[in-house]
Amino acid sequence: MKRRRSIPILSSLPPSTPPTPQTHLKTPHQKPLKPLSTPSDPSHKPSSPHLHKTLAKLSTGWKQTGPFEFTGVVKSYLVSLKQLNDGDVGYCFHNLDGFDDDDARLALLDFLNVGICLGDLWKGFGKADERFAKLASCLGGARVLRQDPFECLIQFLCSSNNNIGRITRMFDYISSLGRFLGEVEGFEFHEFPSLERLVDVSEEQLRAAGFGYRAEYITGTVKALVCKAGGGIKWLYSLHDFDLEEVIKALSALPGVGPKVAACIALFSLDQHHAIPVDIHVWQIATRYLLPELAGARLKSKLCNRVAEAFVLRYGKYAGWAQTLIFIAELPSQKALIQPQLQLWNDKEMRLEKDDNTSSGGN
Repeated sequence: MKRRRSIPILSSLPPSTPPTPQTHLKTPHQKPLKPLSTPSDPSHKPSSPHLHKTLAKLSTGWKQTGPFEFTGVVKSYLVSLKQLNDGDVGYCFHNLDGFDDDDARLALLDFLNVGICLGDLWKGFGKADERFAKLASCLGGARVLRQDPFECLIQFLCSSNNNIGRITRMFDYISSLGRFLGEVEGFEFHEFPSLERLVDVSEEQLRAAGFGYRAEYITGTVKALVCKAGGGIKWLYSLHDFDLEEVIKALSALPGVGPKVAACIALFSLDQHHAIPVDIHVWQIATRYLLPELAGARLKSKLCNRVAEAFVLRYGKYAGWAQTLIFIAELPSQKALIQPQLQLWNDKEMRLEKDDNTSSGGN
């Protein structure tokens, strides 16, 4: 069952006016960390995210602000997260100023999607795919985030045919148009700008900032959302109640949004856990492990649907989570770390198989 997401009430949030120079203060960095799981509520600990694999690989706006530590913005909250020695995650909020700490913590838990138990998912995936069981042992804690739909939409419009460095610079520029929240370790953080704020941003302004043709897509999408009956943000949140096919169709009607970007938005912000964003990299993974009979074929829209179906057939209703972990495993930086561990697994299996054969021969 899908979890209901409340639409943010703009009047309850801080004003979106830019800060005066006097408020541009550095946020104290060394603050006490609280664990995400507590003795009275230990249920989240088994599902605690691995921060580097989750935030560094899957979220554009988070910055590494210390060893095993990342800082970013969740809704209106500036928060630092640190991987603790016991596998849990420590957190601290900066400049809560009038906000309730419990509300902020709940928003953080929702963003990290900790209500979904990784252990149960990985166990099911491992039964369906022996290779996944090996990868999970190397990439445990990599989670699919539950992002704000509007922020997620703009992020993936920036990512179209782009590299990580440039995507990050574009996303940082868009974010800088929102309300300033603080500075941590030299990084400035802002609340993501509202739809109303981005209406005032012109295509020329974005092109001058280096967005290229994506400037037209972003400004066009903002205008399309503003024209939605009842408001664009409400419309985006309403997509939680649609089937995946309907979500893809609705999002693909926005300027610059194709099936792959629509699937990304559906997976990372609309609780469509079986959404499979198919690009050339996912296609290569699929033809290597799921659809070897299609190796050498050219990727076309019909084959994209076949790839998505193959992932869902293998991994079930959370296939998007499985695909995300497999995708992370194929990144060059992770592959270099994983291969030695996988080789140890293979060597161990070969030794066990050899011992079994020797034992059988002896009998």
